[in-house]
Amino acid sequence: MLDGSAPPSSHVLPDLVCFSHLRWDFVYQRVQHLIGRAAQQYRVTFWEEPFYTDEPGHRIETRLSPEGVTVVQPFMPWCADAAVIQREMLDGLIRARDIVDPVLWYYTPMALAFSDHLVGRPVVYDCMDELSAFAGANADLPGRERELMRRAALVFTGGVSLFEAKRAQHPAVFAFPSGVDLAHFMPARSGLAEPADQVAIGSPRIGFFGVLDERLDRDLLAAAAALRPDWQFILIGPLSKLDPEELPSGANLHYLPPKDYEELPAYIAHWDVAMLPFALNEATRFISPTKTPEYLAAGCPVVSTPVADVARNWGNSDCVTIAGDAASFMAAADALRALPPGWSSGMDARLAEMSWDGIWSRMAALIDTARGSTEVQLAVIDRKPEPPTLPV
Repeated sequence: MLDGSAPPSSHVLPDLVCFSHLRWDFVYQRVQHLIGRAAQQYRVTFWEEPFYTDEPGHRIETRLSPEGVTVVQPFMPWCADAAVIQREMLDGLIRARDIVDPVLWYYTPMALAFSDHLVGRPVVYDCMDELSAFAGANADLPGRERELMRRAALVFTGGVSLFEAKRAQHPAVFAFPSGVDLAHFMPARSGLAEPADQVAIGSPRIGFFGVLDERLDRDLLAAAAALRPDWQFILIGPLSKLDPEELPSGANLHYLPPKDYEELPAYIAHWDVAMLPFALNEATRFISPTKTPEYLAAGCPVVSTPVADVARNWGNSDCVTIAGDAASFMAAADALRALPPGWSSGMDARLAEMSWDGIWSRMAALIDTARGSTEVQLAVIDRKPEPPTLPV
């Protein structure tokens, strides 16, 4: 459709197409919280990064998540031109699903390589991280991001530091630090049954859940564990871009495999203190960890290295301590463990203001305004590819 006209649609909800560098079934975080809520108002198509295989052809697989999101997984040969093949598959998917006049929502600017022929109403860039600062980042990322910023009607950022870095680059940048699902984490305060793979670990316990990658301060973690062998350090999550032997080891360091989002409260319920042992490097310069309010909602006080957004947002709190070295980190853990019972109730009003429902509601209002004032519609370059066979 090159003339900008939109054909009648066979479905009721408007469309939203999301392009993400994170897989839907990886770690349940900002992406799933927001896009899952979007599915209550939009027919959501979630396009993941491709899987490369030894198969000679290319294909896509789709499935419906419990939140109502249609998750799309492209598969292609290692030797394939990823942009060309994905563009072909995307065009076929748009026709097969009768996607009309969609919101185009980007988490990765690299998706422009195969989607820059689409026009969204509006284009939204949810900049949750400074991806160009991560290990192994594509050298084209900064240029692609500039292009995406030119196309976007709205830019959301995952924290205040990112907002400050991006606000001069676009006229409509809005800070939306990550929120918390209070109802999900608060049951941890009342003592959930202990998971089997944590029962045998002694106490006191200091814990972390999240991706274990270059953001982890492995030197601090090793030093803290060696300094305080009486404390048990529990880290839950997938290993990414690190080899297992790069993680510090010791009798009081325990690495548990990734857990489903539903399982996390039961683990936190049996920790004394939660930790954010992030290194201070380019990859953590702009992060605003979702974990901080989640730990607090679960009734677990937090010790963190001096990550800018954690220090800015939580540094004046009695239940969050900022510490830059192993000795002060563990001194903070001792003090936080001694907090009086009921300390968490003082945080509840603030945490309630950070609900994901509220964040999505404010985002949705901005999208509705932009959608109403934008005249552009979906356009697809008409190369007439064969539409893929999709499951119903």
